[in-house]
Amino acid sequence: MATTPTNEQGKPMGHVYVDVTLTNLFSNKSVEVRALVDTGTFLSVIPVHIAIELGFDPEEMSTRLATLADGSLVERPAVPLEVRFQDRRTTCDALVMGNECFVGVLALEAMAIVVDPVRQCVIPDPKRPDGPIQFPGKAEIFRLFAEEFNRRRP
Repeated sequence: MATTPTNEQGKPMGHVYVDVTLTNLFSNKSVEVRALVDTGTFLSVIPVHIAIELGFDPEEMSTRLATLADGSLVERPAVPLEVRFQDRRTTCDALVMGNECFVGVLALEAMAIVVDPVRQCVIPDPKRPDGPIQFPGKAEIFRLFAEEFNRRRP
């Protein structure tokens, strides 16, 4: 007979949920949701009713290809969101599908939070306790290189 693993408090180990605020980057409409943390999912996922509540029109959403756990490819709408957890936030696309919200690895990494499976929660990444390190985009890097190059020219 198989036994269910338990954490330090004797609770069965399993899924980790977090309370996050999702914000539509275009309209600034926000909604607070309880989302499953899914370290096997790259992008975050929201159901269509959350997308509509955030002010997105399903008929006007762009689409992206996604590979499901069974290896099949699906094309689903994707929306740009801000994901906020406590004092950390990031922007990322979320696929619109299913009936539950998921926070994927892209958002977790960008906010420098990791899953603590024993306590069944997320915590600040011990390697980055002060939060995520933001890097400038490629355009900004090229601009800085160009300025440096022009300063050194005779």
